[in-house]
Amino acid sequence: MADVVGLIAEVFTWIGALGAIGLAFLALVARIADGSWAPTRAVVEHTDEGSVVRWFDDQGAINEAALTAHDLESIGQRDMADIEYRVGWHNRMRLSKGSPLVRALVRLTFLMVGVAALAFAAGWIALIIEG
Repeated sequence: MADVVGLIAEVFTWIGALGAIGLAFLALVARIADGSWAPTRAVVEHTDEGSVVRWFDDQGAINEAALTAHDLESIGQRDMADIEYRVGWHNRMRLSKGSPLVRALVRLTFLMVGVAALAFAAGWIALIIEG
């Protein structure tokens, strides 16, 4: 029985370790592709056509982006909002700090590291019990 547990633990150790390495690589690529974002304060304007935010970027240019329904839920009826804008791009912003995709990939990486660590420990426990 300990041999079967040890074998299953080794398989999960390898799956967890290799999965963590792959996900960490994907998180790094996604972070690099996401680019640089800078925080700023934006003015929210509610019009008949919809709501927009306007802000000054690091070059002093005025930028504008339309708000989605999800953005409006976060902002509400406020006249000012803290946003992140893409450095070097015009009219590109988001309300969250950091990319949700990068955050998800990092969390999955840590989950796979946990799976590998637990399986590694289970394999050693099975080896000790067998001996």
